[in-house]
Amino acid sequence: MAFLGRNEPEVRGSLPARSSGLGGRSGRLWRLDQQWPELAETAAAGTRPVGILASAEGAAAAMPFLHGFRRIIFEYQPLVDAILGSLGIQDPERQEPLDGPSYVASEESRILVLTELLERKAHSPFYQEGVSNALLKMAELGLTRAADVLLRNGANLNFEDPVTYYTALHIAVLRNQPDMVELLVRHGADINRRDRIHESSPLDLASEEPERLPCLQRLLDLGADVNAADKHGKTALLHALASSDGVQIHNTENIRLLLEGGADVKATTKDGDTVFTCIIFLLGETVGGDKEEAQLINRFCFQVTQLLLAHGADPSECPAHESLTHICLKSFKLHFPLLRFLLESGAAYNCSLHGASCWSGFHIIFERLCSHPGCAEDESHVDLLRKAETVLDLMVTNSQKLQLPENFDIHPVGSLAEKIQALHGSLRQLESYPPPLKHLCRVYIRLYLQPWPVDAKVKALPLPDRLKWYLLSEHSGTVEDDI
Repeated sequence: MAFLGRNEPEVRGSLPARSSGLGGRSGRLWRLDQQWPELAETAAAGTRPVGILASAEGAAAAMPFLHGFRRIIFEYQPLVDAILGSLGIQDPERQEPLDGPSYVASEESRILVLTELLERKAHSPFYQEGVSNALLKMAELGLTRAADVLLRNGANLNFEDPVTYYTALHIAVLRNQPDMVELLVRHGADINRRDRIHESSPLDLASEEPERLPCLQRLLDLGADVNAADKHGKTALLHALASSDGVQIHNTENIRLLLEGGADVKATTKDGDTVFTCIIFLLGETVGGDKEEAQLINRFCFQVTQLLLAHGADPSECPAHESLTHICLKSFKLHFPLLRFLLESGAAYNCSLHGASCWSGFHIIFERLCSHPGCAEDESHVDLLRKAETVLDLMVTNSQKLQLPENFDIHPVGSLAEKIQALHGSLRQLESYPPPLKHLCRVYIRLYLQPWPVDAKVKALPLPDRLKWYLLSEHSGTVEDDI
């Protein structure tokens, strides 16, 4: 029997679909089939091995190293199978829908059979382990009445699945069973408990998939700590953002729920990741990629940025590589719609913590213009210049006093150098002299109409068209049409 002493490879990861530690006997024996065929054959036959393993009780005492899969098979698996059988769950892999009419009609009698079984087995060895393991299956399938019976008959809420180390509450969230989530919490399950492997709380798991939105809502209603963080500083909001790819997984509604539930938009991990880290990464994925996917990603980033700014997030904080405003300014032609939204929503065009001495939007824009010589007939450069003029105009009308960086000198080249120099000169003049009254009126009115969409609000004002035209930003247009 020396083969029993070999070390088992550890199994980690998220909950497998209807398999592994929750998928019945066939799922639990897959490694035995490969590595210990003698034990697998014995366990599959529903009998116990002879000799040193003549009884489960003796095996536990004689071989304390039995754990994991083998502990299930030799100790409490027969009771788990009996519980599942009493509920009509013989083969979970081929189980009929549990909300079907045939199952619902017989549920009362099945619960009665389960209750009688538990009364008979109450004093059997490994009883609590068996009913606790069966609770995991009830959590997966959403059988709240059966779970309630198990809980009232000794099931341990903190019992962990031997494969994933998830508790029943984690599993209920992964399978999107909100009623089961509520039942477990009402019975005393720790709503903020983290699993031992990934340190994920139930709220973290619920935030990671759009399909788990009902569980996310239920957890928040039940009082889950929306700002609880793991040892890396990652909160549920950061989980929701990091799990989104903008193409197949859109956690927009999950993010909205978390923000409305009080999620902290200033949450930062120990590695320095913020709520904008995911957005910045996804924007980088749009460069040179599929146009359709890029459009989906841009739309997702725009929607999430709207939500974050509405709840007080600052996109202009340093460091620069974590500043969404800085990133959009660096690639203002590519991210023009999002940059326009940021500026019209009141985002600072300089570092919001240290001012222009840290980084300045004016310096970034002119650096980009001067690095692209082009020619008068070059459409790409003309478009670049036009968008630069709009961005500069938005920055000018975004503050009462212009803040240009020190040593703000430029050396443009090419056929458009004269126009670039003229733009620079107009800004210098605006900084050097008191602004005219009409400019101040324009600034104050546009600031009053923030947040975005300012131009749409300007057009709705009861003013003559000429005044509206003056109040509008250069080359005004709707952001929705651009993304």
